[in-house]
Amino acid sequence: MNIFLDNVNIMSTSGPNHFGNKLKRYLELLDHTFRFDKAFDLQLSFIQRNNKIENIPLVQRLDGIYFNNKFDYNMQNSLIKRTYDEAAGVIFQTQFNKDLIFNYFGHHHNYKIIRNGADFEYIKNIRPLNNSFTRTYDKIWCCASSWRPHKRLSENIRYFLEHSAERDGLIIAGDVDKSQILKHKRIFYIGNLNINDLISVYKASDYFIHLAWLDHCPNVVVDARASGCKIICSSSGGTKEIAGLDAQIIEEEDWDFKPLDLYNPPALNFQNKRENLHSSNIDMTFVAKQYSDFLGRLHENN
Repeated sequence: MNIFLDNVNIMSTSGPNHFGNKLKRYLELLDHTFRFDKAFDLQLSFIQRNNKIENIPLVQRLDGIYFNNKFDYNMQNSLIKRTYDEAAGVIFQTQFNKDLIFNYFGHHHNYKIIRNGADFEYIKNIRPLNNSFTRTYDKIWCCASSWRPHKRLSENIRYFLEHSAERDGLIIAGDVDKSQILKHKRIFYIGNLNINDLISVYKASDYFIHLAWLDHCPNVVVDARASGCKIICSSSGGTKEIAGLDAQIIEEEDWDFKPLDLYNPPALNFQNKRENLHSSNIDMTFVAKQYSDFLGRLHENN
């Protein structure tokens, strides 16, 4: 198939765009193309349709919707909902995403849950970070995000300080507001990193903490797990679905899908721990094959 990849910036390293770049490469390995010099067979739009190609099936890939009651979430969702209603097929990142979006947008007649994947071949060729900080400590913990309030950086730090040994260090990647910085000799704020450097941090680390509230299918968790980290995450949202069977899960209350103040997350009770019950294949070879099969069936039935 010749696929029109819509609303993806291949040059960007943000979550959806980073995944879009991986997906494009792996679908090309399955003999699909993304050429503008020939007719397109199918349109794959990330989140919402920005461009319209007539007379071909539209597939929407959804990584979540808006539900923060401090904003006009219906307006924020309007273009996403329009794309959802017009799509011949929808790809959800997690079971959590599917349940959330069915609750807000209604049932879709044709969908598939395909979780995000990691490029193991790419990761294999990156060396672990080796600097004075990683050489100082016996075990390295890390976390990485765009640090908005619901990502719960302070809870990540608190978990590390309460559960780590004196010979453990924590690397925090991503821009951190000065008000969120807790100065500590065992915590290193490394700032924003490109994908290659992020992977090098993951490969130097034993643990990856992601205690975000109601996150969907974070690529940082997929890549950290593929790099050999044990994941520590919240039970809320879809993160647990891609964290691996050896992940440590911090239980919190189930969400009824009603709009809420997302940027005012509750504190966690770290005593409420359990092992993960979810298993998932995060290899991009497997993920791309699932995309290829779903898109292929839509193309054949068009």
